[in-house]
Amino acid sequence: MNSPMLQTNESQDSRLRARAARVIPGGMWGHQRAEALPKGYPQFFASGKGARVTDVDGREYIDFMCAWGPIILGHQHEGVEAAAAAQASAGNCLNGPTEHAVILAERLVDTVAHADWALLQKNGSDAMTTCITTARAATGRRKILIAKGAYHGAVPWCSPSLVGVTSEDRAHLLHFTFNDVDSLVAAVADAGDDLAAIVVSAFRHDLGIPQELPTEAFAHAVRKHCDDSGAVMVLDDVRAGFRLNMAGSWEGTGVRPDLTAFSKAIANGHALSAVTGSEWLRDAANSVFVTGSFWYAGAQMAAGVATLDELVRIDGPALMARAGHRLRNGLDEQAARHGFALNQSGPVAMPLVQFAGDDPKASLGEAFCGEALRRGVYLHHRHNMFLSTAHTDAEIDCALEATEDAFAALARNRPKDQGDAA
Repeated sequence: MNSPMLQTNESQDSRLRARAARVIPGGMWGHQRAEALPKGYPQFFASGKGARVTDVDGREYIDFMCAWGPIILGHQHEGVEAAAAAQASAGNCLNGPTEHAVILAERLVDTVAHADWALLQKNGSDAMTTCITTARAATGRRKILIAKGAYHGAVPWCSPSLVGVTSEDRAHLLHFTFNDVDSLVAAVADAGDDLAAIVVSAFRHDLGIPQELPTEAFAHAVRKHCDDSGAVMVLDDVRAGFRLNMAGSWEGTGVRPDLTAFSKAIANGHALSAVTGSEWLRDAANSVFVTGSFWYAGAQMAAGVATLDELVRIDGPALMARAGHRLRNGLDEQAARHGFALNQSGPVAMPLVQFAGDDPKASLGEAFCGEALRRGVYLHHRHNMFLSTAHTDAEIDCALEATEDAFAALARNRPKDQGDAA
């Protein structure tokens, strides 16, 4: 593996950043701004293959962000790319969808445990907004309950930023604390008879704090309050869908939602999202007007069919869990060997790695990720990461060779007056 060095002012990446600053507000937008990462991370990339990405300066990294989630079978998976290319060569954006819309909807109904129907869109914000619109159409109510700190998209009703957002956009949102049944009960009471939906995520993945899987008590409380009030239970599976369980990320709790939003990994990097729903919401879904100029494009749907078929064929969630355990165990052993303690939380296929103890600004995490990057491993210090089925034992072991050296460098550079992270 090419071990990349931190870029200099003469790099192609820095030249592109300078050009971007002239024509793109802030130089880049959204969650992929490199400025939010430790120093030295590239902004621009040239290619990806399998579990690796290459930046515009030719440096290769073992990729543990997977394009922030969309890559689940590895970059440029041959079967997925062949399916998308075959449909694209015949036509992609036409006057209506191709047969792949029907095939993909059938696959989703056959795969997702609660699904009786499916609608197809382009991104996670589309899918979540469709869920909210459908829930309000079905119930004739307005109030939506969401967890404090949860991320459900980048449109006014749910954006984490209030810049440019009016109070009216958020007027009918009420909040509870994830996994806190008492706070859920209080929010349901506040909504009264105007409760349209309770929205939950696959797990608690707020930025920078330890991740929490849903407890069975919390999951059953959400289901009970929806059933008792006639509200719709919405599962935001945009981030985790098909990485944890092909049937839905809450299957392990014994609770099934009424609506689920999927995106990210549904088509291995091709722009696609979906809403799956239970039968009692079919008429409501048919009644709302949700659409987009590119929502019917056939190549992405062909990619989605190929992705789901391959994940079922190889039992993708099991492969990613295996890789995640291998990575987690290796990092724990290395950290202990060099005098650090880690707090690894969340599903092993979507790990969040933090240093235990007094590291409120994640300075140790930033330093560690910077050292790993120098050695060709792309990690994130505050956001959950993502594994793919391309993260084989060999790729994980190669990454662990680099992180062993990264821990050693971190230990050498540690201030003498700083005690163990534990």
